[in-house]
This record gives sequence, C-alpha cells and structure tokens, in this order.
Amino acid sequence: MIIDERMAAFIDSFDKGNTPFLDKIEKEAIAGEVPIIRKSMQSLLKFLLAMKKPESILEVGTATGFSALLMSEYGPENCHITTIEKYEKRIPVAKDNFEKAGKSDMITLLEGDATEILASMTGSYDFIFMDAAKGQYINFLPDVLRLLKPGGLLVSDNVLQDGDIIESRFAVTRRNRTIHARMRDYLYELKHNDLLETVILPVGDGVTVSVRRD
Repeated sequence: MIIDERMAAFIDSFDKGNTPFLDKIEKEAIAGEVPIIRKSMQSLLKFLLAMKKPESILEVGTATGFSALLMSEYGPENCHITTIEKYEKRIPVAKDNFEKAGKSDMITLLEGDATEILASMTGSYDFIFMDAAKGQYINFLPDVLRLLKPGGLLVSDNVLQDGDIIESRFAVTRRNRTIHARMRDYLYELKHNDLLETVILPVGDGVTVSVRRD
C-alpha cells in the first residue's frame, strides 16, 4: 500500500458499491487472483467518467472485463469501449462476462499484443485507460498519444508499484529493475511531454491522470 491501510479502508467504507453483476465478477477475480482495479480506483474512474462523459473509450488490458464493464455501466449511454487483451485464458472469460451483462454491443475486445494492435489502430478516443503490463506503458505511449483526442484523458493505473518506485533500483529485486526503470521513465515523460498536463495521485497503487492539450 502507498497510503495507510486504515485510511484507505476508511475512505473505501463510503463507497456506494456497484451493480450485483459487477460485484460478482470482482469476487470471482479476487478469488482467482486475477488483477482487478481497487475500490479507490473504481471511485476515481466513476468520477472521471461522470465529468468527461466520453463517447469513445480505449482500454489497454482487459483481464476478465471488470473495468470495461464498470466503464460501460457508469459512462454515458452512447459510449463505446474498445479493449485489448493478449492473455488467452482470460479472453473467453471476458467475452462471456460482456455477453452475460448484455454489453457485447458496447464493448469490442481486440485479441493480441497491445504494441502491435495499437500501432495498427486509427481513429481517436476521448478517454484511454492504461491497465496492462507496467513495463510496457512507456512503449505504448507514442501510439496512445496519437489516438488520444485533444482534450482527451489518459488514465494510467499501478504507476507507483506499491511504493517501490521511490526506491533506488538496487533496493528492488533484480527481476523488477527493468519495470522500475521503465515506470520512472514513463512518469517523467508524462510530466514533461508538451502534449500533456499530468497529475500523479496516490490512489490505489498510484494513478496518473493526463489531459491532452489542444
């Protein structure tokens, strides 16, 4: 945790909750040790969706479809979500969840490596949610910026690595050093790129919210 656990639990205790179907998917994901956005991140997403009212959303990292379904539930009725997932075992679960929720028409799942898919995409998006392999965020960014509309929001989850991001690279385990370096590069780029205005928030496992300048 990057903030005191008691404080996080206190803040989360005020959450109004989600639909029964979203609660079910969340419980199944936690039981199966599938990564899922935390309560605080869910609250932030709902707030940003209510504020921005995006008609087109791109999500990088579907998992079992929880966050895509949450955005479809709390975004505007005319919203369409495109989500990318490469992990073969999770794709059929996500598709099944979309169908059971009656959201298959609102959500398009693209199967494969996000680097290749993003490079081939055209069009533009009002809202992009980054929640995939953390070490790849910096590699995704050029295409993400190309696809983000002026005035659009880029939200990136899990950017503070449970607080490890502030440590020296020699203080983190060897296998995590590449991710550690790349995430620091990503945060620097978000804060110094002339196309973006970015805030880094200690929400959940750390999140950035960036707006693309006109």
